[in-house]
This record gives sequence, structure tokens and C-alpha cells, in this order.
Amino acid sequence: MIESIGIDIADVGRMERACNRWGRDFLEKVFTDSEIAFCEGRHHKYPSYAARFACKEAVAKCLGTGFRRGVYPRLIEIVDNERSRPTVRLHGAAAALAAGRVIHLSLSHEKHAVVAVAVMEARQ
Repeated sequence: MIESIGIDIADVGRMERACNRWGRDFLEKVFTDSEIAFCEGRHHKYPSYAARFACKEAVAKCLGTGFRRGVYPRLIEIVDNERSRPTVRLHGAAAALAAGRVIHLSLSHEKHAVVAVAVMEARQ
């Protein structure tokens, strides 16, 4: 049973400007070490950062908190599964809010924007 849906769109240029302006401090505030390593290993890293950020926002909306009430971006980790499909790994307060549920992600990339949809459902 679907419990909630979250959606977010991220501008690739805005992500690039944020990364260039605030550098490593920004990256470490928003992304986990493994997310940073993944994106830095990509030929075009800014769309990857934007995609992960859009996923984090969509998941936070599914949780019903946004980035408040103990949920912040690093607690929502976006990882690729064995088929290179984005999946979510939750930590801390985010994991507690999603206990007993599964979250599905879908991403779509365009040259200047990335959109992410998250669907949270109760485990059967």
C-alpha cells in the first residue's frame, strides 16, 4: 500500500555553482562520503550531484518532514544497486521514520535539470 509520494526537481547549473562556491564544506554537509566518491568518479559529476540531491528531497517529502525534525540530507543516502538503479539507504531519524516501509526511487535526467520521484509503501 502506498503511503506517500515525494517529487523534486534540481537544476544542474545551480548544483554546479554551489559546489564551486562552497566546495568540500558544502559537499560534506549534504552528501555522504560514498555519494561524493561516486559523483567525483563520474565524467559529468554535477548532474550526478543534482540527481542525488533531488532524490534526498523527494525522500524527505515522503517522510513528511522535509529537512527538519531531525532529518537532514546526509541521513538520506542514495546508492546504486547491482543493476545501477538508484536506491535509498536511510540513517538515524530518517530510518526511524521509515521503519517497516520501503522507498522506491525513479530519476529522469535532462541536460539542465534532474527530477526524482520517491514512493513510500508499507512492507507486505
